[in-house]
Amino acid sequence: MRKIVSFSSILLAIFLFQCSSVPMSDRSQLSLISNDKIFPMSYQQYEQVKKESKIVTGTDDARTVKRVGIRIQRAVEQYFADQGQASYLDKYEWEFNLIEDSIVNAWCMPGGKVAFYTGIMPICKDELGVAVVMGHEIAHAIANHGRERISQQYAAQFGLSAVSILLTGGSGPTIPSEIIMQGAGAATSLGILAFSRKHESEADKLGLYFMAMAGYNPQEAPKFWERMSANSGGEAPPEFVSTHPSHETRISDLNANMPKAMEYYRKSQ
Repeated sequence: MRKIVSFSSILLAIFLFQCSSVPMSDRSQLSLISNDKIFPMSYQQYEQVKKESKIVTGTDDARTVKRVGIRIQRAVEQYFADQGQASYLDKYEWEFNLIEDSIVNAWCMPGGKVAFYTGIMPICKDELGVAVVMGHEIAHAIANHGRERISQQYAAQFGLSAVSILLTGGSGPTIPSEIIMQGAGAATSLGILAFSRKHESEADKLGLYFMAMAGYNPQEAPKFWERMSANSGGEAPPEFVSTHPSHETRISDLNANMPKAMEYYRKSQ
């Protein structure tokens, strides 16, 4: 009987907190922890990453990453202002950096701290390619995917006791840095595969819209993923054991969302 009560309590807690939704998607998402708590820890973790990494400055690639980031940031802010939702972004603190590392990746901390690795720049190829990746990463931040991932990991690690603290207004345990990094998409675990794929697909769609709002031709997005597919040499794992959708799935989904993206692009011209 106690197990049934505990399980019911968990379900009730999740139901009570599952009241936020993703902008431009309206998908309900779990949000056990507020951005007021997550953002400061996220920014602190980002500063730690910067201290432990070689930040590239003064190069064309570094300038491109910052220029594209600011351009898409401003387009997104204008969109939310036009929708009467400017306050949604009040506590975001955007930052865009290029890190010297051969890893083919980029990520965004909750709250808007973005990192590109130099390893992804040849695949980006040019400013349009950077815009594809940047739009995707900014979309993760706007959609609060980090908060959703952290909420799931938080509940899984600390269990009912943590949820109970949150329900009663307590601060709860400190969120470990590993969970913060997972929330940024900089690390993943097999236990959240489907959840992560959902986020990646949603970020692909919103990122396509965001780059278009900033005046970047969204038709370049499928081309970027074709280059990414070629770079993988056909060695990518099957989609059901991957934390990301297959390249073929991404390209198909991007093309399906292209008509709406082109509307935003035409308005930006």
